[in-house]
Amino acid sequence: EVQLVESGGGLVQPGGSLRLSCAASGFTFDDYTMNWVRQAPGKGLEWVSTISWNGASTYYAESMKGRFTISRDQAKNTVYLQMNSLKPEDTAVYYCATDPRVRYVSFDPSEYHYWGQGTQVTVSS
Repeated sequence: EVQLVESGGGLVQPGGSLRLSCAASGFTFDDYTMNWVRQAPGKGLEWVSTISWNGASTYYAESMKGRFTISRDQAKNTVYLQMNSLKPEDTAVYYCATDPRVRYVSFDPSEYHYWGQGTQVTVSS
């Protein structure tokens, strides 16, 4: 059974940092692209970032470039999202997700088949 479990969310002041983690199990982690998606209150899903199956390529939504860094640890079956210079508009539930196609890269959350339960990030003073 595929499981994705996020952690690391919380309350942070504007300008602060958080590191989210997503622990994966139930599939061959090394073969799959991993993604972060967020959903702000009252809004739809927003793609945040993607990392290729081997970690060689990373992709970011425009508003996250330079502030967020995605990475993965193949030995720990874990993907991370380091978030710096956080803004109130970054407040959202953050999900990790993956597409079931091996090594397939997609920036469309509607194509992701497996999702974690999400972790809340609140940026407020």
